[in-house]
Amino acid sequence: MAQIPSSPLGTLANKRLLLAVTGSIAAYKAPGLLRLLQKAGASVDVVLSQAARHFVGEATFAGLDARVYGDMWSTPGELHVELGGSVHGIVVAPATADTVARLAQGRSDDLLGATVLCSTAPLFLAPALHPSMWSSPVTQENVARLKKRGARFIGPAHGEVASGAVGEGRFEDPERIVQELEIAFSTTGLLHGKHVVVTAGPTKERLDPVRALTNDSSGKMGFALAEQAARQGARVTLIAGPVALPTPAGVTRIDVESALEMSVALDRALGDDLAEADVLIMAAAVADYRPRMTADEKLKRGPDALQLELVPNPDILATIGKRRSRQSPVLVGFALETAPADALVALGRRKLIDKRVDLIVANSAQESLGRDENTVLLVSAQDCRKLGPLPKPVVATYVLEWIADRLDTSPTSGEFSA
Repeated sequence: MAQIPSSPLGTLANKRLLLAVTGSIAAYKAPGLLRLLQKAGASVDVVLSQAARHFVGEATFAGLDARVYGDMWSTPGELHVELGGSVHGIVVAPATADTVARLAQGRSDDLLGATVLCSTAPLFLAPALHPSMWSSPVTQENVARLKKRGARFIGPAHGEVASGAVGEGRFEDPERIVQELEIAFSTTGLLHGKHVVVTAGPTKERLDPVRALTNDSSGKMGFALAEQAARQGARVTLIAGPVALPTPAGVTRIDVESALEMSVALDRALGDDLAEADVLIMAAAVADYRPRMTADEKLKRGPDALQLELVPNPDILATIGKRRSRQSPVLVGFALETAPADALVALGRRKLIDKRVDLIVANSAQESLGRDENTVLLVSAQDCRKLGPLPKPVVATYVLEWIADRLDTSPTSGEFSA
């Protein structure tokens, strides 16, 4: 079997990056980011704005073996042209609201703006600003304008900023910035160039505005699968039920609540003929039933018993399995059971056949729900393999390894029979 690297570190080897540091108090984190980029293999030059020098000095970056530039007059010749044409990527971290506005307007009266205009390299911005400035309609217009031109934003994160205010505007962790860059520049990996769709977490089926039917799924397994798939070079769409987990680096997240919302999101991600994805991993714990009626107002307590009529939700994975008429996408389902361990294989194989999928990951509720480790059975038409107990990210790598081998062998569909 192919081996999955434990870490993507090193994917920035032979990459020349320009780190632009602008005038936010978060500039004090830029030297740490520089060191992480260097450890990942990148060669980094630094553009240090005049405002940034109020927070961190040129000597700090020079001491970390980086060439530091302050303005277009630092060296003879056309420095902005030279830098713009020689780098593989421009990383603005931290990026202030003013910097975002100037780049959106195409201003070229400083070294950073002129270099960006001269360069065809990808532009990455890690904003750091007060939440009220980030949420300003003007800032959001500038962000949208830059995104339309292909710029990629890393953050900002939600949290406490320097003033003590809490909201979206906090500088993203340097480790996360490096992860995003590694994924963006990765041209290797077992799933490079593939589109992997992952569902994760529970669903909520509303009884009224304040009550819902749900389950205990934490979403950790699905999020681990999404994160590891991105590390392996895949373009990942994560469709998540209501969980409070951070979005993995390099992953596009779509939040849903109910089973019907998840079904609609999957239809959009997979396309009418399922041709928009190479792999679907259904790790979500989708509710089997929903209330026939949802009350518009809170249901009041009364003296009598309350009767609820439940109707079946669509079996999303089985429906997709029936629709699949080609070799793609590879379909992976999860089977969470409370049955004894010796019954898991039979239950997994039954689901494999009924849902017409390629792999069932069967596990016991007692050994997985809410835990950081998992014990699973990988049940396919050919064999059954036990894994664990192992950390969920490690289980995810084994599942993705199986998928990568499946993609390599290009099996035909419709091989399952009762």
